[in-house]
Order: sequence, then structure tokens, then C-alpha cells
Amino acid sequence: MALLTQEVDPGEVGLDAKALDRLDQYFAHYVDEGRLPGYLVAIARGGRVAHLTTHGHRDRAAGLPVEADTLWRIYSMTKPVTSVAALLLVEEGKLTLDDPVGRHLPGFAEPRVYVGGSGADLVTRPADGPITVRHLMTHTAGLTFAFYRAHPVDALYRDANLDSAVLPGSDLAGTVDVYASLPLQYEPGTQWNYSVATNVLGRVIEVVSGQPLDEFFAERICGPLGMTDAGFQVSDEQAVRLAELYGETEAGGIEPIPGLPLRGRPRFLSGSGGLAASAHDIHRFMELLRRRGELDGTRLLAPETVDLMTSNQLPGGADLRSFGSCPAHDEPGNDGIGFGLGVSVVIDPARTKAPSVLGAYGWTGAATTTFWVDPRHDLTVQFMTQVRPKTSHTMFQDFRRLVHEALTKA
Repeated sequence: MALLTQEVDPGEVGLDAKALDRLDQYFAHYVDEGRLPGYLVAIARGGRVAHLTTHGHRDRAAGLPVEADTLWRIYSMTKPVTSVAALLLVEEGKLTLDDPVGRHLPGFAEPRVYVGGSGADLVTRPADGPITVRHLMTHTAGLTFAFYRAHPVDALYRDANLDSAVLPGSDLAGTVDVYASLPLQYEPGTQWNYSVATNVLGRVIEVVSGQPLDEFFAERICGPLGMTDAGFQVSDEQAVRLAELYGETEAGGIEPIPGLPLRGRPRFLSGSGGLAASAHDIHRFMELLRRRGELDGTRLLAPETVDLMTSNQLPGGADLRSFGSCPAHDEPGNDGIGFGLGVSVVIDPARTKAPSVLGAYGWTGAATTTFWVDPRHDLTVQFMTQVRPKTSHTMFQDFRRLVHEALTKA
């Protein structure tokens, strides 16, 4: 176990201590109101942690506090890690971004696009072109999620028992085969739709590398970076540090809910959302990206590869709102935000809902976790808690504003 600690006073790196105190008070209020169990905030500049706050409980019933070594289910913050894994294979020449997915997963060799109907009257047509690895990494493959309930293909996912994106009782290979049997929502490369694509990417990594996804992550990413707690399962020793997962109630409070099956190796290794990690692990991963592929003398990726990953890949410089295919994406928070290879990227700060800077990138997780890297200010930021919300809220927008207000020098 490695522990994240504060390394420098905020003022030494151009951060306002009073503004950071306002940030802490803002989230403490959420805990006091019973809307969050507890949280961790960490802000680093130039690689040095200048602000580290823990507050509240990782397990309310047991009275266990959030600590710097608490473990968190990071859900979709797993996706950027999976992207790095795929890019390792790209740099080794074992994979290209323009590889047809069907070259590695035969079930995707002849994708079909939904035209109309359902059941016996379902009408599809052959896709004009293949799904590529790039499409998977940018969520432009034509895949979807069952829970959107916005398109007939979403219903087909539910009919196939993919309500949680996982075929019950199945492993990654079996679940991805079911994805491949369903029609695409749209022609690959023509729209952005956040989807099960990163699970498919995880399966591509397994096939190309010849290793299960958890072993590849451990040997090629987590081990070399010193992400000592990150993984798809927790040991008996780690389990006491794992935060309880909560869900929002109709009354606006929170209550414990089931989380990822982390005790014992899961049958389904989700590249989309299967990891647990500590704040130290997330800091190490952000540092790899901030330093453009190298950390403490270990280079995983070339600088140009990280630059590609963290730049907008949507056609014509589109943002998530204009290129999104689902009503869930048509929201003001997606204005001015593009998408790279597994991370969102600020492409027009003037249009973003919260204060942002050009080129800042990161991603969030379903349990209200987030991270971002701000290259202009040499800043890395993470927020960790464990609440699955019922609806979207303004917490992260306020978080960005408060961090932005703490910057005292460029």
C-alpha cells in the first residue's frame, strides 16, 4: 500500500488556501445534509500534492472515516486506463487505431445497422464500413446502453438481458459476443454515444495480448506505475479500506446499495468500469498523463501518443452535445466538450458550463468520482466519494468553479 500525502503548501504553487477552504466547506455541507457519506479531494500542481482533504465516513453504519488510503469503486474512470492499455499495444505494432474490430473479434466482422421494427419484424442493413478500434475508443461505434431508453436498439439490449451492460453469469468474451449479435444504432463514426464500447475494447486487448484484462493491467500499467491498490478485486487485507457504496433515495438522502463484486476475482472483467483504486493510484495515473507518458523514469507511452489520446477526436471539431445521438447527451454540460481516446477534452472554454481551460481533460465515474488534468496550469485534480445519483446534479460544475477560484497564478 502507498499513501497519498500533502507535499507542499498551497501558496507555494499558486493556490489560494482560503479558496480551498471554501471548497472543503462546500462538500462538508453535503455530508452534513446526509447527501454524501464522505469524500476525498486531492489537488496537485507540478506533480506535488498541495491540497488533500478527507471528510465524513467511508462506511456510515460502522462509523469508519474516509482516510487517505480508502479504496473506491471508480467505475467509468476505468475507461481511460483501458485506453492506455490499448495504446500500449498500438505502440508495439500489435494493434492500430484503424484496425477493424472484426479482425480481432469475428462477431463484429459484418456489423449491421438498425433500420426499423422489432422482434420478427426487425429490419437492419449492412453497415457502410467496419467498426474500428478508434470508434471504440471515441464512443462512435454505434453501440449503446440498455438504460438510455431513447432508441429501439436500447430496447434490444434490454431484451438481451444487458440491463447492466453485463450478460448475467457471463464473462467478458461471452457478453461481448452478445453485443456483436445486436444491430448498431447508427453508422460507425457518424455520432457520439457513450456506450459499452470500452468493454469491447477490453476484449480486443485480451485477444491481441493473449492475457486476461486484469493480468494485463497489473503487469503493464498498475505495477510499473506503482498503483499498488488498483485492481478488479480487493484482498481480505484491502477489504477493510473499501468504501461502502450508497445510492440516492427519493427523499434526497442516501442508503447502502450493492456494488461491484470485488471480493474474489470477478467473472466479468469490465474495461468500462471494473476497477477499484485509492487516491494514490489515481494520482499516479494522472501523473503519467500529465507527464505525457513517463513517470519516475518509467515510460509507458510516447509523448505524441498521450497528446493524441488527450485531444479531441470527434469529426470537424464537434463537441459532445452537437455530435451526440442520445437525448441524454443533449445537455448544456456537454457544450464545448470534445472527446479524445477515452477522455473528455475541453475544446471551447467559453461554452462550457463550468470554468474550464482549453485542453483540460479527464473523466468521471458512476459513483460520483471524477478526475481531470489541466495542462495549462500543470494541475491534476480528483474527487472521490461513493454515491450513485438518481439524476444529474451540479456538484461537479461547482467543484470545477471552486478549484478554478483557487488558482492565483498561471
